[in-house]
Amino acid sequence: MIIDERMAVFIDSLDSGNSPFLDEIEQYALETNVPVIRKSMQSLLKFLLVLTGPKRILEVGTAIGFSALLMSEYGPKDCHITTIEKYEKRIPIARENFRRAGREEQITLLEGDAAGILKEQTGGYDLIFMDAAKGQYLHFLPDVLRLLVPGGLLVSDNVLREGDIVESRFAVSRRNRTIHARMREYLYQLKHDPRLETVVLPVGDGVTLSTKKAGEIV
Repeated sequence: MIIDERMAVFIDSLDSGNSPFLDEIEQYALETNVPVIRKSMQSLLKFLLVLTGPKRILEVGTAIGFSALLMSEYGPKDCHITTIEKYEKRIPIARENFRRAGREEQITLLEGDAAGILKEQTGGYDLIFMDAAKGQYLHFLPDVLRLLVPGGLLVSDNVLREGDIVESRFAVSRRNRTIHARMREYLYQLKHDPRLETVVLPVGDGVTLSTKKAGEIV
């Protein structure tokens, strides 16, 4: 837990909640161990959608479609979401959730490895939500920055790894050391890239908000 658990529970208790359909998908995800964004991250994302009003949204990591549906519900009515997922077992569930929600025209699901798909995209995204394999964020970054419009917002979830990010690599289990090192490098790149202005927030499991400076060219 990054912040005091009692404080996190209190803050989450103030949230006005989501639609019954989103609640249903979230409950299914919790029961089947499918990762979905935490309550605090949901609140932040909803706020950012209202604040920035993005018309073109790219999501890296669909899972079963919860966050894409949340963005379609709380973003501008005419926004379009492109979301990428490679885990074959989750793709049909996400598609069915989009169909049941009546969002098939608003949400485009691209199947396959994000590294290859991102290279094929031509860009112009106002908001990019990064919520895929944490060890791959660093590899995705060059294409993500190419696709983000000047003034656009990059939101990266789960960047503090339950607080383990502050630990020495030798204090992290051997199987997690590569992800630990890559995430540290990712955070460094976001904070030191001259094209970006980035803030790291202890929300949920840690989130970065990075805006691409107006006039900057990749």
